[in-house]
Amino acid sequence: MFEISDLTLIYDIEKEDKVYAVNNVNIKLPNKGIVGLMGPSGCGKSSLMYCLSTLKEATSGEVVYNKKPFSSCTRKEKEVLRRNDFGFVFQRHFLVSYMSAMDNVIVAANEDKSSALTKGEKILEGFGIKKNDMKKRPSKLSGGQRQRVAIARAMINSPKVLFADEPTASLDHKSAFLVMDILKEYAKDHLVIVITHDETILKDADRIIKMWDGEISSDDEVVKEES
Repeated sequence: MFEISDLTLIYDIEKEDKVYAVNNVNIKLPNKGIVGLMGPSGCGKSSLMYCLSTLKEATSGEVVYNKKPFSSCTRKEKEVLRRNDFGFVFQRHFLVSYMSAMDNVIVAANEDKSSALTKGEKILEGFGIKKNDMKKRPSKLSGGQRQRVAIARAMINSPKVLFADEPTASLDHKSAFLVMDILKEYAKDHLVIVITHDETILKDADRIIKMWDGEISSDDEVVKEES
């Protein structure tokens, strides 16, 4: 799905002390499964995600998605990619405070409202959100509930790729593992890229890529025991 070649992202490029957020990265990513991007703060994992999701343009190198290079995509084509193919989950839920949980989920839906409501309700019920809670505003929900609503919003258009940047960092362990169970289920048919510094949440990952100073320090397929 993704082919990344010699990818480099430099901040402060006009200054003498340039910052190589991503430095000559070469990787290929599959069509489905959980891929963990790990490393300490400032290692470049989020910057790499921004390049893969078209949120930032690389300084040099290339990202090819489904055989099409980002360098040949117009701004409009990248917007369509983000709307149709990509979903985003962040550490902060970024829910709209004056909207109900359900309205937050369907606000970016690409289908008509009736279909979106049906789909949104199915997703939220699958996440353990009760119908009464779907009507509540974010301030009336727990932290774990808010993050599950944010994930439902990211999934409403069934994106081929789900980018999750520190999705569990603000949650307690119980809520964190519930969120990861949801992402694990979604990853059966989609690609889920989880950016984190916490290896414990990647126990079900299919592959773990570790970064250090903008470079790939290790890239390991996870061998899982048969149950």
